[in-house]
Amino acid sequence: MKPSTTALWAGIIFGLGLGVSEMTRPPKVLGFLNVFGNWDPTLLVVFAAATAVYFLGYHFLIAKPLRASLEASLPSKSLINKNLILGAILFGLGWGLVGLCPGPALTNVMSLKPKIFLFIFAMILGMYTHRFMKNL
Repeated sequence: MKPSTTALWAGIIFGLGLGVSEMTRPPKVLGFLNVFGNWDPTLLVVFAAATAVYFLGYHFLIAKPLRASLEASLPSKSLINKNLILGAILFGLGWGLVGLCPGPALTNVMSLKPKIFLFIFAMILGMYTHRFMKNL
C-alpha cells in the first residue's frame, strides 16, 4: 500500500475513533481533566486502547517487519529535557483551557464553530512562533 493511502486510512480510522469515543467534544475531555470534581474516566479507556493497539503494532510490524519493504521512522531522541517539559506544559495548558488538542480540533472543523477556527489559528500561530524563535 502506498504511504499516502496508508495515511488516508489511518486518518479516517483516527477521525472515526475520535467521533465514536466522543473525544471531539471538549466537555468530555474537560471532564477527564477535572480530577477534583466530577471526573469522567472515559478518556483513560481511549488512552489504554490506543496504547494496546500501538504496542501490538510496534511489536509485530515495526520491531519484526512482516515485509521487507516496511520502513519505520522511529524517534531517535529519548532524553527528557527542559524543552520537552516546557512543551508538555504548554500543550497541557492549551488542552486544559479548551478541552481540545490538534486531532479533535481538526475533526471539529466540520462544526463550523468560530471558536474551533480560532483555536486552530492560534495553534498554527504557536507553531510558527516556535519556528521563528528557534531560528533567532
